[in-house]
Amino acid sequence: MAKTITAGIFSSFALNEQSPQPAYRQIYNELRRAMLSGRIPPGTRLPATRVLAGELTVSRNTIVSVFDLLAQEGYVVSRVGAGTYVADDLPEDHQLPEFDARPASSSTQLASADALSLRGRALARLSLTSGPANPAAFTPDIPAYDAFPIEIWSRIMANAWRNISLDLLGYADPAGQLPLRAAIARHLRAGRLVDCEPEQVIITSGSQQSFDLTARLLLDPGDPVWIEEPGYIGSRAAFTAAGARLIPVKVDSEGIDPEAGKLHEPAPRIVLVAPSRQYPLGMTLSMRRRDALIELSRSTGAWIVEDDYDSEFRYRGRPLPALQSMSSDARVIYLGTFSKSLLPAFRLGYLVVPPALAASFRTAKTVIDRHPPLLEQIALLEFMEKGYFASHIRRMRQLYEVRQRTLVGLLREHLRGFLEVQEADSGMHLVGMLRDGVNDVQFCAALAEAGVVARPLSPYYSMQPARHGLILGFAAVPPAGLHAGVQRLAAVAARFDRELPHSA
Repeated sequence: MAKTITAGIFSSFALNEQSPQPAYRQIYNELRRAMLSGRIPPGTRLPATRVLAGELTVSRNTIVSVFDLLAQEGYVVSRVGAGTYVADDLPEDHQLPEFDARPASSSTQLASADALSLRGRALARLSLTSGPANPAAFTPDIPAYDAFPIEIWSRIMANAWRNISLDLLGYADPAGQLPLRAAIARHLRAGRLVDCEPEQVIITSGSQQSFDLTARLLLDPGDPVWIEEPGYIGSRAAFTAAGARLIPVKVDSEGIDPEAGKLHEPAPRIVLVAPSRQYPLGMTLSMRRRDALIELSRSTGAWIVEDDYDSEFRYRGRPLPALQSMSSDARVIYLGTFSKSLLPAFRLGYLVVPPALAASFRTAKTVIDRHPPLLEQIALLEFMEKGYFASHIRRMRQLYEVRQRTLVGLLREHLRGFLEVQEADSGMHLVGMLRDGVNDVQFCAALAEAGVVARPLSPYYSMQPARHGLILGFAAVPPAGLHAGVQRLAAVAARFDRELPHSA
């Protein structure tokens, strides 16, 4: 018979009413830590939601949200008529010491969380989940695998290995191959008006490493960092791991609000912003707000970290200039990635740093991972120089616009009154706002059981979200998949809708 853990697992835990995290997130974190540390072993049956709710003096719906989120991420499994159990295979099992119920010896104590530094503990508490390997409706942030020119890319990669010279087989430039950095600089000058020379371009293994590298070089523990509220979880995690003091700053229809930020912290060390397309809500930072951020940087010395993650995919209107291009004396770190424009498995991104910092970033890159992968750099250079990259972007822009229009039409036809959606001017995903009373974490868990992938909006808030919604990717899904996905989504929505109160 499976062991049942009692609600006493929370005997040393108390909800922090002053925390910016909602109650369900605090409880989720505590349960997850208990599972990963072995305090609640695999196969253990968890208490009923009513029991836990009574123990913690919260609503049963709060505990249901916790269980749904744990199930969605693979920590627990529900068995009809038998309860909820800790999964036999936890998502991070491969990273954790094996749990042993015997008293810890001095050697096993060294493997416990107590052995970690303060920064190590903060890092171990963070978790970034990845989507499914194969794109499904409505996986966000995934490009169209079915439209990628794989034959051209395979041929270029084969040529890169076949024609490689012996002098390239040793350790390479930590900042990346100079010809590729020059090609990226030309691309950015033409498409984003970014003012840079090849020496300012630092090749990384993607946006996450770019955030990490920037945080290591520009932050001391406790330094204040403005983050968009809601905002991208990956950047938030990187700056949290570096010991930053995160200051959530609300966004509205014009993007991040500098005046609101000044009320909480008038002199941030860093402002982390996605001006071309805010993640996840999708608005573009207005020119008025861009000018305000540039002035803030000049007056306080704040660094602006400009995340330009998918600016290639704009469907209407001309893009506003990059913040980096707006002033020669502003302290701007500009970053981009090829994961959205090419493939997620293609782990190359880039930073554009001021000339005075280029040598420091190059040296720090050596310490972190020596240099970026060489063959991919050689192949990408040929892909760009022969015009394949530009033509691929043009095709994807047209394809994604059609797929977005298809999805919006289907959602308005089948989910009117339950999910509110608007067409986006750019990007690869939509945000749909759920009708009042629907918990997005619970709803996404139900969608997952129906074979539909969607991300809940609420975890992207550091504080209590104003509304719940869905992040729905459309770029990777052909029309047939969009139709099938919306039908399943509508079926789940109908079930939730029946359980909600309706006005007479």
